[in-house]
Amino acid sequence: MNEYIYVIISIICGYLIGSIPFGLIIVKMAGLGDIREIGSKNIGATNVLRTGRKDLAFFTLVFDLSKAAVASFLALYLFKSDIASLSAGLFAIVGHNFPVWLKFKGGKGVAATLGMILATSFFTGFLSCLTWLVVALIFRISSLSALVALGLAPVYAYVQG
Repeated sequence: MNEYIYVIISIICGYLIGSIPFGLIIVKMAGLGDIREIGSKNIGATNVLRTGRKDLAFFTLVFDLSKAAVASFLALYLFKSDIASLSAGLFAIVGHNFPVWLKFKGGKGVAATLGMILATSFFTGFLSCLTWLVVALIFRISSLSALVALGLAPVYAYVQG
């Protein structure tokens, strides 16, 4: 098969992996109802934390981080193509933000984006996650932490070479 087909398959599979609404599933399985009726009304870990259940927020974060990383790694493993790998990761983020199962209303994509960065450039991803953590501990504002961490990711990648 040629690389275009690999990329198309990666895009579709990446989107479907990314569109799994882990926050919604985890909160419902815990018997707490629909996460989309709480706080910011999105399905991400920060909103799950508003339920008061740190354990559920942690698992949501881990699974959301894993979405784009798994999609990216799978495409790389199956197709041995960097373009297919990056496409799968990118579309996992798109799937997380706009899941077909939830009428295209999902999360904000921070965890999925950090997961893709970790999968494609571990050093850059590690520094971005560390930045998010430090800013969150200082300011206690998740959105600010995300903006700073993702804004600095290209700087970290540049420094890495």
